[in-house]
Amino acid sequence: MQNLCVYCGSSAGNDPEITKIAVHLGSMLAESGTGLVYGGSSLGIMGTLANSVMENGGTVTGVIPRGLFKKEVAHQGITRLITVRNMHERKSTMADLADAFLALPGGFGTLEELFEIITWNQIGIISKPVTLFNFKGFYDPLIRMIEQASDGGFIRDENRKILNIAETLDQCIRFSTLHPKT
Repeated sequence: MQNLCVYCGSSAGNDPEITKIAVHLGSMLAESGTGLVYGGSSLGIMGTLANSVMENGGTVTGVIPRGLFKKEVAHQGITRLITVRNMHERKSTMADLADAFLALPGGFGTLEELFEIITWNQIGIISKPVTLFNFKGFYDPLIRMIEQASDGGFIRDENRKILNIAETLDQCIRFSTLHPKT
């Protein structure tokens, strides 16, 4: 793996352990020589993760739409900041730059990006690993919903296998180096 795209919040959330996880993940990426691709913000978990990668000598590429440049406070202290026209171009650029995808706990934006990249794998636009970090059971309800949709015949078994579920950061890294099971 050369570049890992991490979807995460521009908010820090309510659990300070998630911030610690972001710091640890950033050091793991830098130490392994894996570049970070992310949404370009200096705020929240996004900023914490980018800062950790940079502080540990790693490479960070942020991709941010012009309209969010001020709102999300674009990170000026990263290796490369790419400004794009809109969210569609942001997601496409991040997908092009990344070799694998990881979703940390986050909100609507994280969920939207996660499901879009799963769908892109499902319909053959890309074929890259996608991992969901279920830190402290954060995504348990979402995992149950996916299982229900699968049980109901809306998600085929082979497409359900696109999404890897990780309980530890080591699993996140390991699953991100595997090819999706499509």
